[in-house]
Amino acid sequence: MAKKELSFTPTRNRIRDRDAADIIFHILVVVLSILCFLIIVYPLWFVVIASISNSDLVNQGKVVLWPVDIRFYGFEQIFQDSRILIGYRNTILYVVGGTLLNMIVTMPAAYALSRPDFRLRNPIMLYFVFTMYFSGGLVPTYMQINRLGLINTPWILLVMVLINTYNLIIARTFIQNTIPNDLYESATLDGANHFRIFWSIVLPLSKAIISVEILYYAVFHWNDYFNALIYTSNTDIQPLQMVLRRILLQNEAFANGNGGVQGGYAQSSADQVKYAVMIVSTVPILLVYPFIQKYFEKGVMIGAVKG
Repeated sequence: MAKKELSFTPTRNRIRDRDAADIIFHILVVVLSILCFLIIVYPLWFVVIASISNSDLVNQGKVVLWPVDIRFYGFEQIFQDSRILIGYRNTILYVVGGTLLNMIVTMPAAYALSRPDFRLRNPIMLYFVFTMYFSGGLVPTYMQINRLGLINTPWILLVMVLINTYNLIIARTFIQNTIPNDLYESATLDGANHFRIFWSIVLPLSKAIISVEILYYAVFHWNDYFNALIYTSNTDIQPLQMVLRRILLQNEAFANGNGGVQGGYAQSSADQVKYAVMIVSTVPILLVYPFIQKYFEKGVMIGAVKG
C-alpha cells in the first residue's frame, strides 16, 4: 500500500502545480483586464469631470479624479446656442432617414447576392469589392454631384453613402450561412416569390444582423462631417458635427488672442465648452448600444467569422 501511495505522489504534485499555474494565470488576466479598463475609461471620465470643472484649474492640472469648483457653464452655453439645436435637429433627421435608406438598399442586395441561383452574383460582388480599393477621387466625385444638383442640399448627406460594401458583405454572409436552403425550397413549393421570401423569411430571421447594420450606419451618419464639409455651406442644413467643429475653431481663435471672432466663447470658459461639446456629441449615440448589444455580438460573430 505504501508503494502505491508513493506512485501517486508525482501525479498529485503535477495537479498541484497546474492549479497554482491556473491561479497565477487568472490573477494576471484580472490585473491586465482592470488595467485595460482604466486606460480606456479614464480619458472618458476626465472629459466628464473637466466639462463641469473650472477651466483654469483643469489647465493647471488640479483636476485629476474628481471635479473641482463645479460649474455647468459649458452645458448652459451649448443648450442656449441655437446653432446646437439646429445641428441636433439636422443630425437626427440624417441619422434616421439615412439609416432607413441604407437598410432599404443593403438588405435586398445582400439577399440577392446570397442566392446561389443568381448567376451574376459573383461578378456583381466583384464590382462592389472593387470600390473598396479604388475610387474616382474627390474632384470627379464633386463634379458629378454638382451635375446632379445635390450640392448644398440635405439629400447629399442622405444618399452620399447609400450602401457600404463592408456592411453588404457581412449581411450577405449572415444570410448565406444562417438561413437554410430548406426554407427557401419549402416557400417556393408553397408558391412564394422572392419578395415574399425576403419579407416573410429572411427579414424575421435576420434581426441580429439588421441590428448590427443599423448601428453601423447610424454611427456613420452621426459622426459624418467630411461630406458636410465638402458638399454643404448652408449652416441651416449642416449636421451637429459641423456646428461643433465651427464652435471649436472659433474658440481656438480666442485662444490665439483673436477676440473679434464672432460666435466664440471667452477663453476662461472655452475649454469647459470644448469638453461639454465632446459629451453632447458622444453620449446620445452611446445610449443606443445597450438596447442592441445582444444582437450586435451575435450578428458580428456570425456574419464576420463564417464564410
